[in-house]
Amino acid sequence: MSNGTGVTDTLTQAAETVAGTAKELGTQVVEKASTAVQRARKTASKAKKAVKKTASKAGKAVSKRVAAAKKALADTSAANKKKVAAAKARKAGAKKATKKATKKATKKAAKKATAKKAAPKKATARKAAPKKAAAKKAPARKAVKKAAPAKKATAKKAPAKKKVPARKAAKKK
Repeated sequence: MSNGTGVTDTLTQAAETVAGTAKELGTQVVEKASTAVQRARKTASKAKKAVKKTASKAGKAVSKRVAAAKKALADTSAANKKKVAAAKARKAGAKKATKKATKKATKKAAKKATAKKAAPKKATARKAAPKKAAAKKAPARKAVKKAAPAKKATAKKAPAKKKVPARKAAKKK
């Protein structure tokens, strides 16, 4: 039985050495794994920081461009509003001028008509009334007809002035 006792001793000794080497290997693996984990964490944190920096830079660049675009749009809209206001003012001035011209033309026509009517009235007092009554009506109609074409002529002149700025704007573009 002494042979059996020696076998068990060698077997236990071999098991102990295997367990010791396994422990050593386990600790080495744990150490290496922990360092790998630490490195991975560091690289992950560095990557996060880099992403944050690039994202903030991109956000700032976008905000600057958006602000510049908004400013440019505001400037152009203000300039266009001024142009529209100026065009409206020109249009209103042209309308006033045409109104004044038509009023003057109608006043002149009315004065001419009244002057022509007044002169035949004096003549009618001297002569027979039935013959001169027909003569009075004819000059009054002619004066009215002459006044109407004058209005059309002034109305045509005003749109011609409006078309000229529109053509200049088309050439600039």
